[in-house]
Amino acid sequence: MRQDRTIRQGPGARTGVVRGRIVALDLARALALVAMAVFHFAFDLELFGFAAPGTTMEPGWRWLAYLTAGSFLFLVGVSLWLAHQNGIRWRGYWVRLGMIVAAALAITVVTWFAMPEAFIFFGILHSIAVASLLGLLFLRLPAPMLIVLGVAVICLPQVLRLEALDAPWFWWTGLQALRVPSVDYVPVFPWFGPVLLGIATAQIFARTGLWARLSQWEAPAGLRVAAWPGRHSLAVYLLHQPVLVSLVWLAAQFRA
Repeated sequence: MRQDRTIRQGPGARTGVVRGRIVALDLARALALVAMAVFHFAFDLELFGFAAPGTTMEPGWRWLAYLTAGSFLFLVGVSLWLAHQNGIRWRGYWVRLGMIVAAALAITVVTWFAMPEAFIFFGILHSIAVASLLGLLFLRLPAPMLIVLGVAVICLPQVLRLEALDAPWFWWTGLQALRVPSVDYVPVFPWFGPVLLGIATAQIFARTGLWARLSQWEAPAGLRVAAWPGRHSLAVYLLHQPVLVSLVWLAAQFRA
């Protein structure tokens, strides 16, 4: 996503256009992609018998998965506010949303054939697509209110589970009482919470002038290279797991 942005540098400050990508955001996305790849590589090693069964269900690995998903969704909130703070840029918005929805549907279809007992029907891309729609409703709320709402969304599934939502067409909520079978399940509750916190953080950064300073940061060449995956996060997300699975499968053939 192009990151030419109009940044308000504080209450009552003049508005100026910050041109070019914000490298720090690309680096943050790249770091989240690395964490995701590490977890998926561990999952693949377990799948092919190189790691003990249940390895990725251990607390350390589960927390890595939670923090990685939360990081992606937090950055969705940040990017949504940066892109549309001064008015919804509808053409770019629909193009980006269409790509995410298409990718999410492709993952659903592929996993339906590969693992029908636990296929991905509401994974991270599905969650990002829904968050991109819902997030537009919250862009104009003040940061303190967004923080309260974000924490509430994260906490709600810990205190409220409803058997009335156990039917499969309600599973996207995350508030059903039963356990959902899926290898990647990222429902609205609690995962819309990090999006709201990302929107709030983007507003706070704008008010304190941090976006203006970050946009002017001349990152070293090495960091710009490291940020490359963050500039192409959707493509990296779609391609990394087939590559990892292929490598682990090839290693398994040699072991056999």
